[in-house]
Amino acid sequence: MTDAPVIRVRGLVTRFGAATIHDGLDLDVRRGEILAIVGGSGTGKSVLLRTILGLKAPDGGTVEVLGKRLADLDPDARAPVLKRMGVLFQDGALFSAMTVAQNIRLPFNEHTRLDPKLVGQLIRVKLAMVGLPQDAGAKLPSELSGGMRKRAGLARAIALDPDVLFLDEPTAGLDPIGAAKFDSLIRDLQRSLALSVVMITHDVDTLGAIADRVAVLLDKKMVVGTLDEIRAHPHPWIREYFSGPRGRAALESRGH
Repeated sequence: MTDAPVIRVRGLVTRFGAATIHDGLDLDVRRGEILAIVGGSGTGKSVLLRTILGLKAPDGGTVEVLGKRLADLDPDARAPVLKRMGVLFQDGALFSAMTVAQNIRLPFNEHTRLDPKLVGQLIRVKLAMVGLPQDAGAKLPSELSGGMRKRAGLARAIALDPDVLFLDEPTAGLDPIGAAKFDSLIRDLQRSLALSVVMITHDVDTLGAIADRVAVLLDKKMVVGTLDEIRAHPHPWIREYFSGPRGRAALESRGH
């Protein structure tokens, strides 16, 4: 096993017209960690995620994922790298006209030539891994609750046993009990599959429950540390974020 980061961002610049969103941003994601990205509205959390995924080219600086710069690769060279990454977008982002099983089958169809019967068996395994009943595979996303749709989207994200899993607001829209169960599921999958996890979240409960490190987007750059290190940072936004009623309650419940 190498100690090289699975994601390495250096001097990232992101612009939209005359607006600069990121200006000299640096970030390392360590192998086997859960890194939570937080920040105020408009700080570019989702833009950063899309840039790391290669969906947006950097306006400056470099982004390496699993040792490769996606921006420098042609589509054929990108495919093996993309196969090693799984993504869960908000609310699962499932195709509404397809069943859950058909949604999970998509990565297999795109990246493998496995026998359809074997793929069917693997789909059943993935459903079980995310805590969904087997009959959920035959249902349309509209027939599932919000929490079940997230689990179905997670099953699709881990279909090909990725090295890196990206999560965009994974607990948004869930009640506190459902959110806590989803946090536990993410931690269990991270351990059992040896995943490196990058998640955008605003949920202080999630930070206290499963994040190994926290990365805060501040002033177009990134401040990274353990939860205790971040809480001790003097920046006004951080102090307000963690000193509010929800922040205090979440941290006190976990002994911070």
